[in-house]
Amino acid sequence: MTDSVCLIDAQHFAAVRQQGRVRFLVDVRSPAEFRAQHVAGARNVPLDRLDPAQLATQLKGEGLQRGDELYLLCQKGQRARQAAERLQHLLPGVQVIDGGTEACLACGLPGASAASGVISLQRQVQIGAGSLVLLGVTLGTWLHPGWYGLSAFVGAGLTFAGLSDTCGMALLLARMPWNR
Repeated sequence: MTDSVCLIDAQHFAAVRQQGRVRFLVDVRSPAEFRAQHVAGARNVPLDRLDPAQLATQLKGEGLQRGDELYLLCQKGQRARQAAERLQHLLPGVQVIDGGTEACLACGLPGASAASGVISLQRQVQIGAGSLVLLGVTLGTWLHPGWYGLSAFVGAGLTFAGLSDTCGMALLLARMPWNR
């Protein structure tokens, strides 16, 4: 993450939006997460399918001009920061909403949802990681101690995710058919 990514506080964004000054709002979460709940008026461009040049061309065709602001959000802000880093050389007015969808909805911005029963990507990671750790411990206890390595591998992955703010399991799960 670079220091050049411009952040905007969710409360400040809510005030700007209430003044009618928000024309371009992009949510970079998976389609399933977006369907579950999103800030009303946001368009979904998943991070794993983000083509900066194509999005820039599309937004310019919709009236985005130099100096206009493009607001990005995800669940809490990390994926939006990654998208901003990829877009800022083409669209200099990119701003990441700090705190993401959760913070915007907490500020009272209207939300929209279409799907019920959708499990968030974060919960999918928790379920997957927990299941793999449990499986590793169970197989290590009952079959062969080498299976404890599975639990160690998952633990190392979670530690890396916490330190780097990049989760390989989340990136993999985002590509699964149920998250499309």
